[in-house]
Amino acid sequence: MHEPATLPVMIIDDEAHLRITAGQTLELAGYEPRAFESAEAALAALTPDFPGVVVSDIRMPGMDGMALLREVRGRDPDLPVILITGHGDISTAVEAMREGAWDFLEKPFAGERLVEMVRRGIDKRRLSLENRALKAELEAQQSAPGPRLVGRTPAIQRLASMVQRISQVETDVLLFGETGAGKDLVARAIHERSCRGGHPFVAINCGAVPESIIESELFGHEKGAFTGAVERRIGKFEHAQGGTVFLDEIESMPLSLQVKLLRVLQERSIERLGANVPVPLDLRVIAATKVDLRAAAEAGRFREDLYYRLEVVTLPIPSLRERREDIPLLFQHFAVVAANRSGLEAPPLDAAGISALLAHDWPGNVRELRNLAERYVLLGATCDYRLDALLEGVGSDSGDLALPQQVELFEKSLIDQALARHRGCVSEACEQLGLPRKTLYDKLRKYGLKAEDYRQSEAP
Repeated sequence: MHEPATLPVMIIDDEAHLRITAGQTLELAGYEPRAFESAEAALAALTPDFPGVVVSDIRMPGMDGMALLREVRGRDPDLPVILITGHGDISTAVEAMREGAWDFLEKPFAGERLVEMVRRGIDKRRLSLENRALKAELEAQQSAPGPRLVGRTPAIQRLASMVQRISQVETDVLLFGETGAGKDLVARAIHERSCRGGHPFVAINCGAVPESIIESELFGHEKGAFTGAVERRIGKFEHAQGGTVFLDEIESMPLSLQVKLLRVLQERSIERLGANVPVPLDLRVIAATKVDLRAAAEAGRFREDLYYRLEVVTLPIPSLRERREDIPLLFQHFAVVAANRSGLEAPPLDAAGISALLAHDWPGNVRELRNLAERYVLLGATCDYRLDALLEGVGSDSGDLALPQQVELFEKSLIDQALARHRGCVSEACEQLGLPRKTLYDKLRKYGLKAEDYRQSEAP
């Protein structure tokens, strides 16, 4: 969505002097007045995603203001309409608000009141259009195969490239990354992009299943295999036939079971507890860990032979601290997801919000960021949409970055956000940032950014 340099305001009134007076007032305030003497003429000029607001008198020949309001609401319920009522006509004003008018002005009104009302309406319209564009982008992302790896930093782009490559070959994979870095999302991305995408994806948290039943959970059992086994049970591996098994926190798997897992990986078959006949398996295994498995194997906490069997292809998942420049983009992505799910609007990030996000150390990585974005959408209004208030008390120290680095990262993020918002339009980004064109180009060179990269749709 491109925001014009001067935001338009439709002024609709059959009285020429009111159109002229209101137009001059709004023009002096920096808006672009577009005057119409009838509702019919205004509707003919109203375009989809009109970025401004509509100001209309109620009492007009032909189509009156109330009929105009209903027609505009039918076309775009998010477009603010301000209606002008006669002195003392409170009942009409109440009816207009009930019909969905953004606000109303009572004649005679001060120019300052008109400007303030238009300003608030413009802010509301900008928010609505930004969320509309972000929701459309989200829907496009969801139509692509598999979860999307959101980010523009080299670290996440390398990961996305590796995921795409690995998904096309048949091999087991080991994912290594901190808690909350997105190992489960990467595993699903590999699965969905592979030829197994139409088959089951079975996730197992090895640290959450009690040791006493984990073997039965993985391999299943026959009736009577042990006390309480009253019927045959198909295990997770067998249930995933044709698809993918995701073993999260594999470092937590008991050593006794690691021997059996190694055999499954080598022979591609399992035996249910209480059975002697092997069941052939056709599946891929993706394992994930947050610890150094080589060190764990050397310390005797993990089987060395299983480690070497798993580490044929290892994908390191970068922490959020390793790709700080992606934080504002990721936050907006999660906010749109939360808004789409809850039916609320996602407030856009401002400079203070970006600063608060970049200052935090994110020990919980992407999972922590996603939870904050959801709280921001659900509770933001209660703290004036202040991210620093939501982050207060959870450790906002980016101590691994010196002050000059933090300043540069903040500046780069603001430029990145402006270019993304305006789809690579340098003149509009300059206006938003308050920078001369040459200065912006100097900073683009400094940070290795290219405006043309923002004019292309991001790869899934």
